[in-house]
Amino acid sequence: MHFLFKILLIIFFSTSVCFANAQICSGNLGDPIVNLNFGAGSNPGSPLPATNYTYVTTDCPVDGSYTVRSNTNNCFGNTWHSISSDHTGNANGYFMLINASVQPSAFYVDTVKGLCPNTTYEFAAWIMNVILPSACNGNANQPNITFSIEKTDGTILQTNTTGNIPSTASPIWVQKAFLFTTTNAVSDVVLRMVNNAPGGCGNDLALDDITFRPCGPSLTPTITNTASQNTDFCQGEIKSFTFTCTVSAGYINPVYQWQRSFNGSTFTDILGEKSTTLQVQYGAGSLVGNYRYRLQVSEAANFASVQCRVSSDPLTVTIKPAPMVTVSSNSPVCENGNIILNASGGSIYDWKGPGNFTSSSIQPTIQNAQQQNGGGYTVKVTDADGCYVSGATNVVVNAAPVAAISSAKDTICTGSSILLEATGGGQYEWFPTIFLNTPQQQTTLANPSNNITYNVVATNSVGCKDTASIEIIVVRPLIVNAGIDKVIVAGKTVQLTGSITGDIIGFKWSPNAFMMNETTLTPLVNPPTDYEYILTATAPNNCGIYSDTVQVKIINGIFIPNAFSPNGDGKNDTWNIPGLEAYPMHSLTIFNRFGQIVFQRNKTFEPWNGFFKGQLLPSGAYTYLINLNNGSPVLKGSFLMIK
Repeated sequence: MHFLFKILLIIFFSTSVCFANAQICSGNLGDPIVNLNFGAGSNPGSPLPATNYTYVTTDCPVDGSYTVRSNTNNCFGNTWHSISSDHTGNANGYFMLINASVQPSAFYVDTVKGLCPNTTYEFAAWIMNVILPSACNGNANQPNITFSIEKTDGTILQTNTTGNIPSTASPIWVQKAFLFTTTNAVSDVVLRMVNNAPGGCGNDLALDDITFRPCGPSLTPTITNTASQNTDFCQGEIKSFTFTCTVSAGYINPVYQWQRSFNGSTFTDILGEKSTTLQVQYGAGSLVGNYRYRLQVSEAANFASVQCRVSSDPLTVTIKPAPMVTVSSNSPVCENGNIILNASGGSIYDWKGPGNFTSSSIQPTIQNAQQQNGGGYTVKVTDADGCYVSGATNVVVNAAPVAAISSAKDTICTGSSILLEATGGGQYEWFPTIFLNTPQQQTTLANPSNNITYNVVATNSVGCKDTASIEIIVVRPLIVNAGIDKVIVAGKTVQLTGSITGDIIGFKWSPNAFMMNETTLTPLVNPPTDYEYILTATAPNNCGIYSDTVQVKIINGIFIPNAFSPNGDGKNDTWNIPGLEAYPMHSLTIFNRFGQIVFQRNKTFEPWNGFFKGQLLPSGAYTYLINLNNGSPVLKGSFLMIK
């Protein structure tokens, strides 16, 4: 067939039928012999190879010209429709836009060759009247097209006229189609399209998708046990389908042929499949994609020519890809650690594992894992299409070491050392490292100065760890204080003020003569003469015995000196009253001859050196006042300061 791609569109073969009563194939169509859709792309499209009209690249052609575009906008003062896409809705699809010539003329001529005898063909095209109803004061000329089917010698076989194609308020594509049946004497025909409407205002149109193809009986394909003409399943499944096709009356001696297309490829014959039933098997290794099947039919005499066959609608089987699944874990893990499982590739997860483990999480975690949690874990991963793949991961749970620390003792004396030994692992690390000599060895010598807790991390051959700890008690030296020395009047009683700082396992006073309550640190004593008491305390863990001594001095009474000489010769340089130590609550005040206080003390035993405000006072008589604060009368008198 010689295909002279010209402009416009439609010629419908039908025995003396006009477009006003256009016939559309009521059965099934074959593959197009002519299929003119003008292509797609950016504006403008390419010119047609032959036409009496002038090609222009602009959006709005003038009388007697045309353009090929994917859209048009605001032509002639908005008297044309603005078209946004071709008739299929493809925004990039081209259509032919025509401003008809003033005088009627042919604008499409094509020759079709090799038609089959006694075969019906449908010729169709999509047309739009682009003029608005309001244009030309509402009196626009409407497109009107005559289609002629001729022998190659010019003999007219059939003519058909669309009649006026009315204008519409919005852009509307309409299909015009005709049926034409060949005879034994005609296999080549010429298609001609002539503009009948007068020129001037109006007679403007758009054309798209011109087709010419065989028309035959109705073919009704089905997938057994499936309500739809489409079905699907998941990759890896084994499936079997039965396809059938019901063929209505129309052929005297029909021949059948099943065809297949994979992922949009051209349909090709399936060898040997020449009945109305087709069995299809899919194995586990079938490729993912779209499989389309159709039945082609024609009269036996014409079957060799693809221009004679009609085709059923396709039956589609889609093999959906299985999810791309990854399954992993953090294996190996140690006892008492966490098992973390991971999966990806789907939307639903179904985990199973040892000990009746189940989970629907994408990343389940098993805490405090034990060795019985080790083993194989499987997961069924299902995607949004319902396809699933199972995966597995093996988890190893290694035994953790049991760390321990041994030592001859856990209490030491200050300045002593203690040997610590760890067990349970192959490698060891002690912390804190302070006061340790080998913190990364199994044994280490510790000599802390204070109480401390040491930890050791034991690591076995597979890297698992455990920690043990030991508290070391450091016995610090005792501070034993028997108290300040005491002075008492003969026959009186005094309380000792002993104290002990630190841990002890016991203490005692010795001797314990003239002592009451010797089990306390503050016993009462009343020795008849000067006496010495020793306070002794024993530290735990054989960390020593510590002691201190207190003196108890006995006096018969108070002696008040009547003079002193602060001249710096080392003799009698201060005025002091022996025996006041026996009265610890006493107070002493000294006055000069003017009654001014020049020295004062309370509950202390500091002697007076003759100074007042940093200056040595003059020689002379001074008065004293002594209050023993024990209920006794206040003692008063005077003494001399001699330089």
